[in-house]
Amino acid sequence: MNVQIEESWKEKLSGEFSKEYFQRLVHFVKTEYQSKKIYPPGKLIFNAFNKCTFDDVKLVIIGQDPYHGFGQANGLCFSVNNGVAFPPSLQNIFKEINSDLGLNMPKSGNLEKWSSQGVMLLNATLTVRANQAGSHQNKGWEQFTDAVIKCLSEEKENLVFLLWGSYAQRKGEQINRSKHLVLKSPHPSPYSADRGFLGNKHFSKANAYLEEKGKAPINWSL
Repeated sequence: MNVQIEESWKEKLSGEFSKEYFQRLVHFVKTEYQSKKIYPPGKLIFNAFNKCTFDDVKLVIIGQDPYHGFGQANGLCFSVNNGVAFPPSLQNIFKEINSDLGLNMPKSGNLEKWSSQGVMLLNATLTVRANQAGSHQNKGWEQFTDAVIKCLSEEKENLVFLLWGSYAQRKGEQINRSKHLVLKSPHPSPYSADRGFLGNKHFSKANAYLEEKGKAPINWSL
């Protein structure tokens, strides 16, 4: 696995790539791709970084695993490829955007348009076996993505972090609340969305903060 990652991120994270845990992770991931069906496609493992440079990041959404169904995962958390049916969590995200901002349900669940505006769509684990949720957890990805969050928290100012569900909230504990806006709610999964994700108004709150800090708001329509 060559680390095909955008130059600004390569520079910021260069210290991680040489660490022993990352070398073990590379070996594991290479072996998995050679012997099993793994998502997303290899060239999209670092898509979240390649679609949103370090300098451009304004807002971070933290997911957990890539989707593990055929043709779904494209390297951006919660996002699916064009033409793929919306998974339930993504449906609820769009429902909340509709309720919060009045935007219609989009035709595609591909969230690249958000990435191009500075939304970092970061999964905690960047790869997964087909039809086996969580199969690449605790192999080193979490340590790597913790380093990404730490780097963003320490080196940037006035970011918005959307932490949906207890997993993302634990992962975001290291974020400096005096420099950044952290918005928390239950996860958009059907199991928890009715307990506070729907109605959280995170999308309008995020834009209000960005504008207050002199940044362009995110156009959440797709």
